[in-house]
Amino acid sequence: MTWADHIIAYYKGLTPPQALPGGIEWLYPQQQPQVMEVVERFYKKYYSDTRERTLLLGINPGRFGAGVTGVNFTAAKQLTTYCGIAHPFKEQSELSAEFIYDMIHAYGGPEAFYQDFFIGSVCPLGFVQRGRNINYYDDKELLKTVEPFIIKSLETLLSYQADRSYCICIGREKNFRYLTRLNEAHNWFKTIVSVPHPRFIMQYKRKEKDSYILKYLDVLKKK
Repeated sequence: MTWADHIIAYYKGLTPPQALPGGIEWLYPQQQPQVMEVVERFYKKYYSDTRERTLLLGINPGRFGAGVTGVNFTAAKQLTTYCGIAHPFKEQSELSAEFIYDMIHAYGGPEAFYQDFFIGSVCPLGFVQRGRNINYYDDKELLKTVEPFIIKSLETLLSYQADRSYCICIGREKNFRYLTRLNEAHNWFKTIVSVPHPRFIMQYKRKEKDSYILKYLDVLKKK
């Protein structure tokens, strides 16, 4: 089994709770055949091997990035421009994806980056409430409902060739605190380090983007 086999099976096998509180709905694009076709092409291109990889874990997918393409922190424009993968989606970008792919370019490009790292999420599926993104930690009842799914999904993700010595958490506050709490209970990783979330950087620190890319690279190289 390769990483590609593992991740494709992982997305096809997700079994999220059907009922969510407060009118919240799942964002599960991999259920759509056209999305899953793109997901399979992406992972077969970059992950058709058995190398050990370090995980970067974001919060959960949003509507305009992975919520469209099915690939974490990758909007339609990045699929085309950086990855050379054809797709049926509207050619739009997304702030977090823009930062991540500028960082990946600085690392050496998608081939170099993806042979060393896998970008996932603490919760592999996203959420929408009244047409807007919501994070797993934004609603106490939501988190209570989905926590067993989060734990099961992370353990499934980690069941393949993941580096258990080092994990990079994307998001320094709530995501990092929650992942740290889970790790204390389940002993998944020896060390978890955090980096600022790309959306925060692009919204509030855009003029300092290059310095934040260097900070990311410094964390990646310490793995």
